[in-house]
Amino acid sequence: MKNIFNPKDVEEIINRINQLTPEAKPQWGKMSVEQMLAHCNVAYDMAYTDKYPRPNAFYRFMAKLFAKSMVVGPKPYPKNGRTAPEFIISDARNFDAEKEKIVGYLRKALEDGEAHFEGKPSLSFGNLKASEWNVLFYKHLDHHLTQFGV
Repeated sequence: MKNIFNPKDVEEIINRINQLTPEAKPQWGKMSVEQMLAHCNVAYDMAYTDKYPRPNAFYRFMAKLFAKSMVVGPKPYPKNGRTAPEFIISDARNFDAEKEKIVGYLRKALEDGEAHFEGKPSLSFGNLKASEWNVLFYKHLDHHLTQFGV
């Protein structure tokens, strides 16, 4: 798996993002390309902003029990898998703005480095290791870039 804390890997991911166009069509699923980028930005928004409230204890318990291993584990995401409500993007978005935002987040995570993420709490899963943050960020983005053929 690629590493979002490795400059070479981040540049490769950004090159893939730069291959996207507003006309790109998904190979599966219903999201438009700009919705997909906004969807991928949610994970970074959750890590870097207070835009989303912390779920209640029952939700966190269930997320750890049923979703954590899928989200931060090595097994690839299935096509057309379920997603948390916060990640559902149904409104129109601006392709260029969403693209710029995801590239900015990738560069910020690289700059902040592994030490910043080691033990950093996730809203749903509690404290995560830097390696788990890497999987969470990279696997999700790779899944959706593959969805759009890049």
